[in-house]
Amino acid sequence: MPARLPAPTSTTTSTSAPAPARGRTAPARHRATRPGGTGRAHVAALDGLRGFAVAAVLLFHAGHLSGGFLGVDLFFVLSGFLITGLLLGEGGGRGRIALAAFWSRRARRLLPALVCVAVVTVVGTWAWGSADQLRFALDDLPWVGAQAVNWHYITEQIGYWNASDTRVFAHLWSIGVEWQFYLAWPLVVAVAARGRRGERIVAALAGAGALVSLVLTVELGAAVDTTRAYEGTDTRAAALLLGALVATAPVRNLARRVPRRAADLVCLALACGLAVAWAMTEGEKAPLLFQGGLFLHSVTAAVLIVLMAQVPGTRAARIAGSRLPRGLGQLSYSLYLWHWPVYLLLLPRLSTLGDRGATAVAIGVSVVAAAVTRRYVEDPVRFRAGWARGRRGLLAMTAVAVAGAVLWAAVPEPVSGAGTVDVDQLR
Repeated sequence: MPARLPAPTSTTTSTSAPAPARGRTAPARHRATRPGGTGRAHVAALDGLRGFAVAAVLLFHAGHLSGGFLGVDLFFVLSGFLITGLLLGEGGGRGRIALAAFWSRRARRLLPALVCVAVVTVVGTWAWGSADQLRFALDDLPWVGAQAVNWHYITEQIGYWNASDTRVFAHLWSIGVEWQFYLAWPLVVAVAARGRRGERIVAALAGAGALVSLVLTVELGAAVDTTRAYEGTDTRAAALLLGALVATAPVRNLARRVPRRAADLVCLALACGLAVAWAMTEGEKAPLLFQGGLFLHSVTAAVLIVLMAQVPGTRAARIAGSRLPRGLGQLSYSLYLWHWPVYLLLLPRLSTLGDRGATAVAIGVSVVAAAVTRRYVEDPVRFRAGWARGRRGLLAMTAVAVAGAVLWAAVPEPVSGAGTVDVDQLR
């Protein structure tokens, strides 16, 4: 996620990215479609974890929580866990995994809000942003559409930690990583999960892949600029694959054997460990962050998630599933999409409110934008409202995409430095 903003002037589950929120159309007892979930409490706890993760990211980007960027890793682990559980559940129930249907559901879940935010952000940057912010937004937009903005930044050598305050789409690197995972990992699961030992094979592949990713992170994280290690799909795959690992039957069955009292203590200890890491880690400068620190954080998150999902009634699950974190978790995807453009365009105009006041207003605006997006964009498309069904839905999405393309072509790209030099003074 982007580096912190100068106060008050730098973030992230699926990513999106945050996983889907529950809809109003399904009774509560039918909403626990998570691996190993046996009731609503498990879903509420996982929503709550997303809420804590997105809160950490929002505070980090406002300059108030030095290690809050680690919330992105919690998003990644959750995504790997949930998606792998869905794939394995479908394969076990039907005997095969319908990949086209899976990708269609992911697109319906994630693309509408992303397209909406991208279009509005370009217009907002045109109206209120700087020339550099607009130029970079137009440069990044096609890569956002291709779900590859992370590799755009890597190949163009755009340092994540020192250039993000000029790029309104800088936070979407993590959405790109998740999309790339969603394209590749289901293919692996579809092939490996066949047969009686399928889930063991998937577990072995996920574990081995996570270790390979760790090795790459250690190697690439030794560079002066750690953008490659931080944004690379291969290096960040460790968190996603650890989530996938704990979604497999061997690990779930092991977690079920843990007594509730023991699970309660372990979950609270792990949650406290994550909180301490978020409070104490000093950004990319933290010692050992790329030498195993990120991996250890993801392992901690993975164990916490599987225990919450498999051992009912723990205190940690009840806390995570309480109203406020659960509500934030249900908004987390749109909230993640909105907050960074809002921060860049709004915070510099709120300096008279002070650091905390400006942050509160910017977060409030982001929450409202996220709630509106979920109510009028995410949920209708996801739950197939009348205008979002069949040809009408396809036409609506096509129209929005075309509008975005036209906007990208129509907005004039500013020239850096134009109008800043009086030529007459040079004579």
